[in-house]
Amino acid sequence: MTTQGDSSILVTKDDPAVNTLRETARGILSKVFGYGEFRGEQEEVITHVAQGGDAFVLMPTGGGKSLCYQIPTLMRNGIGVVISPLIALMQDQVAALTELGLKAEMLNSAISATEQRDIISRLHRGDVDILYVAPERLVLEPTLELFSQITIALFAIDEAHCVSQWGHDFRQEYLSLSILHQRFPDIPRIALTATADEPTRKEIIERLQLKDARLFSAGFDRPNIRYRIIIKENPKKQLLTFLNDEHQGDSGIVYCLSRKKTEEVARWLKEAGRDALPYHAGLSAGVRQKNQSRFLREDGVIIVATIAFGMGIDKPDVRFVAHLDLPKSIEAYYQETGRAGRDGLPADAWMTYGMADVVLQRSLIDSSYADDLHKRLEHRKLNALLGLCETTSCRRQVLLSYFGDEILSPCGNCDTCLNPAETWDGTLAAKKAIYIANQTGQRFGAVHLVDIMLGKMTERVTKFGHDKLSAFGRGKELSEREWSSVFRQLVAMGYLSVDMERYGSIKLTPESMSVMQGGVNISLRKDHLGSGKKAASKRKKSGKPTDQRTENVFESLRARRAELAKEAGVPPYVIFHDTTLIAMAEHMPSTIEEMSKISGVGEHKLAKYGAIFLEVLGKTINSDKQEDIPEQQVN
Repeated sequence: MTTQGDSSILVTKDDPAVNTLRETARGILSKVFGYGEFRGEQEEVITHVAQGGDAFVLMPTGGGKSLCYQIPTLMRNGIGVVISPLIALMQDQVAALTELGLKAEMLNSAISATEQRDIISRLHRGDVDILYVAPERLVLEPTLELFSQITIALFAIDEAHCVSQWGHDFRQEYLSLSILHQRFPDIPRIALTATADEPTRKEIIERLQLKDARLFSAGFDRPNIRYRIIIKENPKKQLLTFLNDEHQGDSGIVYCLSRKKTEEVARWLKEAGRDALPYHAGLSAGVRQKNQSRFLREDGVIIVATIAFGMGIDKPDVRFVAHLDLPKSIEAYYQETGRAGRDGLPADAWMTYGMADVVLQRSLIDSSYADDLHKRLEHRKLNALLGLCETTSCRRQVLLSYFGDEILSPCGNCDTCLNPAETWDGTLAAKKAIYIANQTGQRFGAVHLVDIMLGKMTERVTKFGHDKLSAFGRGKELSEREWSSVFRQLVAMGYLSVDMERYGSIKLTPESMSVMQGGVNISLRKDHLGSGKKAASKRKKSGKPTDQRTENVFESLRARRAELAKEAGVPPYVIFHDTTLIAMAEHMPSTIEEMSKISGVGEHKLAKYGAIFLEVLGKTINSDKQEDIPEQQVN
């Protein structure tokens, strides 16, 4: 690959050299990657790093972070070294770059000794453009010695939030990456992540010694993702309704908290006619690899997974991410839902949520081996997520505000915008709930307390004499479901808590007294049940062309892509993204020159696949012409 030369001295914006760098970057973007223009701050990041500057890049998933280190690598002398935490992600990136005509390799435990020797030999010859390496491999002395013997263009630290011990994806080996600054102080470094609140950002900068790096923040908004959180009633049935109504034949991820539940849900979905596979750390490496490979390479596969799945997945056409259990923080929720819609087409982030989720997550925090400071931090993070679940305002505004990002007006693409939540004055109900919890000695769970409020003569109520309490039967103005909602919301708001040492009993908190003393007015939301179908009905079918003819052409192109991908042994999206196939179907190019103008078709892919896809389009055009001929002329 032709390089621009080593521009290690930073220049100002008015320097003509900057314009030259930008033109070079745009040329690579068009020629290699097939795109006509940069998005957001990509061009600024690329220009800065190409000059030799360090950078810390916050960019949402699907925002084009990889271009921010791939293009500067091609502009500078030497090899770009990318530190990546998972083998699956490396394999995906290497396959995609190879399809673009670039020389990409990886060094990790999945590579045989013979292959490693060959790659090292090619590195010494300068016959590699980009090298992916695992962090634990990078910090070994032989690897560092190798890097001292070759010309390196830059170091890119992907998934940089893994360095944060307070984060949701901590990786111990990331703590050693400060050695790059110590051993190679003159080589630019770029750290990239899609998920980092303010404390995590500070920790990344400190641990990676990036205090002089320029910060680029492209915001956290993913406007193509629709956020929906519904009250858990019959979660599996709710999930199936959501899938059948909105995502027939689509690829997606369903997250569960436990390995056992992952297996159960995958089996249940399969029995319901969906192509579903489990993924969790308890499966053998071979089974995990096989299931992941099918998800990446086939259309319509659903992965049911624990949080062990996802960080190494670069599949752009994931049309939905569903949570059957509550994640532990907004960071985790954002990271996991971010797997959806990386291609920019419409996608769904759908979650069921209930009282049991709150109880379980609080229990996991309290029973962990973390110190008190860490536990308090985890509780604050969980409280922020509960606030997102219970909000009556725009979910996207709440989500982005957590990361210090703001949008001025409601997004119009979340359930609370499309189907606004109704609220009611729950002050009296809250007082009753707190009173009954206190009157029963803070020793019983919400189900039993609701039975007392409704005046139910259950075995437990009579056993403990709770039918004699003054509060017995004093809550019949609300239904059982409504009282359950009251207790759930009060726990989420901190006016009540759950004592796991007493099997989930409801306890008072310091804030409870402010309610009883009349110092607080409590506004509660009315729960919407079901799959959230009403909100979804206001949107066209996700990720597909809107008219039948274009969709038919798109499906023909997609079928041919699947054949080519199978022959090459790569995921279909490595050949072309759905967005590129949709553009082909809409514009119907008939020549190589017209095909070259389709976004996502670079020079190498044009030469390799242009004629093949033109043939598919040509058959469609000829078929349309045949249909236009009157019947008598055909005979």
